[in-house]
Amino acid sequence: MAGETIITVVGNLTADPEIRTTGSGASVASFTIASTPRTWNRNTGQFEDGQALFMRCSAWRDMAEHCARSLAKGMRVIAQGRLTQRSYEAKDGTHRTVVELQVDEIGTSLRYATAQVAKVQSGAAGAYGNPASMPAGYTGGTTAAGASLPPSDPWGSASGSSSSFGDFGKPESEPDF
Repeated sequence: MAGETIITVVGNLTADPEIRTTGSGASVASFTIASTPRTWNRNTGQFEDGQALFMRCSAWRDMAEHCARSLAKGMRVIAQGRLTQRSYEAKDGTHRTVVELQVDEIGTSLRYATAQVAKVQSGAAGAYGNPASMPAGYTGGTTAAGASLPPSDPWGSASGSSSSFGDFGKPESEPDF
């Protein structure tokens, strides 16, 4: 939507994501990302930590489940989403306003760690990796005997034939003199 504030936050999870289900049956994961800037102090020759930002985050539906299964306290993450503001009345009767990040994308940072990713086979037909969206006989760039690849597959041209991508990385042939 126009006018939304999109931000990216890089930091560490302060606790494991907490997942709950709303009255309408939607899953929501809640967690906090602590982002602390570090600057180099030339006078002392050391890094110094700045004021930490604690950003409360929420992830909804399938992403909530994925966060609960994949993320844990202390992990360094990169989260992108929309800032939302909401007001409520606390138990003591005071009115409060909070700003949260409604997460659209999140992943672990590979700066200081490694990760192994597993594709989840769910979602609407036509989604990436969903076999229901692939033409019959299509096996992701390889073919069974006699099967043909969709014309839109740049990696699927037969050996020896040329396509816009088919010759990439292939040594150039010697010119005939």
